[in-house]
Amino acid sequence: PSRSKDKYWVECHIPWFTLADVWQLREGKQVYLGETKEKISDLGLAESAADLLPAGTVIVSRTASVGFSGIMPRPMATTQDFVNWIPGKSMDSKYLLYVFRGMEHEFARLKMGSTHKTIYMPDVLKFTTPAPPLEEQKQIASFLDYETAKIDALIAMQQQLIALLGEKRQAVISHAVTKGLNPDAPMRDSGVQWLGQVPEHWEIKNLRYLGQVQNGLNIGGDAFGSGDPFVSYGDAYNNANVPETPSGLVRSTVDDQEKCSLEAGDVLFTRTSETVDDIGVACTCLRTIPRSTFAGFLIRFRPNARTLDANYSTYLFRNEAVQGHFSGSMNIVTRASLSQDVLKSLPVCVPPLDEQAEIAERLNSSRDDFDELEAKLVDQNLLLRERRTALISAAVTGKIDVRGWKPPSSAAKSETEMEVA
Repeated sequence: PSRSKDKYWVECHIPWFTLADVWQLREGKQVYLGETKEKISDLGLAESAADLLPAGTVIVSRTASVGFSGIMPRPMATTQDFVNWIPGKSMDSKYLLYVFRGMEHEFARLKMGSTHKTIYMPDVLKFTTPAPPLEEQKQIASFLDYETAKIDALIAMQQQLIALLGEKRQAVISHAVTKGLNPDAPMRDSGVQWLGQVPEHWEIKNLRYLGQVQNGLNIGGDAFGSGDPFVSYGDAYNNANVPETPSGLVRSTVDDQEKCSLEAGDVLFTRTSETVDDIGVACTCLRTIPRSTFAGFLIRFRPNARTLDANYSTYLFRNEAVQGHFSGSMNIVTRASLSQDVLKSLPVCVPPLDEQAEIAERLNSSRDDFDELEAKLVDQNLLLRERRTALISAAVTGKIDVRGWKPPSSAAKSETEMEVA
């Protein structure tokens, strides 16, 4: 319904599934559509191209987020971003849903467009499906309900392991940069609650006593696209270290480059965001980038000579405990904002330089181990997802005969479970 006509948007009660709701279907585990973000009115429905579709209708997203499918549990309408099938008497909704969920590679082949991917209706109208007898369709759907639930449980377990590995990684970093590597080192109270005890030979200093702080450049859009290297908010947020080739180019002046330069050892902090959790994310510069500048949404900390090792800074500042220090000190109106004063008040653990280098070297080695383990878990997760799609495709195309299948007892492992293991 047209947004320009207010009369269409009064007394809205009809569930209206849009791309804002497609997140429900992304994992391929949710069968029935849930609550919709928006609803439309009877008048809006009557005077638009939308239709009220019956419960049991199978939907497939065809634009932007392509190939996600689900079943309507009640009468609903959708936007033109979805194709909808109302199964006849000889087609089971759940079976048809699994047909679409087995077409992942076909959707990838058919979608077109450089940035806004779409499957066009002429291709949709060419879709075909095997049509076994209705009872066999229901049997196939029951088989896939059982088998995919087990694969989904394994996928969830892998995702949990990845999350736990991330927590362990953070714990190792936090311990190394606040307690050091020697478990027998004499300790003292830091005087900072979130730091607790630290090695007694370490210094604890506020950031203001370790270097200088500088906000980045606010540059108009017409300056972008050519010129000199420019470190964006995304460059800092998404990387522990400043990319040697930043993503942006801007026409900056010599004064800009002197004021907002980037040298080895500099640390950039994210300064503004919609949420507190994205404030104070740090990115350390390991090499000087000639003629570079950085965005106004960032703050640069430049340490004094021979105070902080750049590799140590990488771990020290990109640490959840440090970000936690900022969260209680934000200036929040409509956006969270990190001020220079708050940044300068950050308590910093300063071991001797040779010990900083040793901590960084140990954490580099740990990082490689964590990266290897995480890569293995991610690969296993991808294999499980591929196995899930292949199983669905094989079942709905008759390559697996499930006519005599019954759910095995809990004491017996199915063929699928054994193969996945």
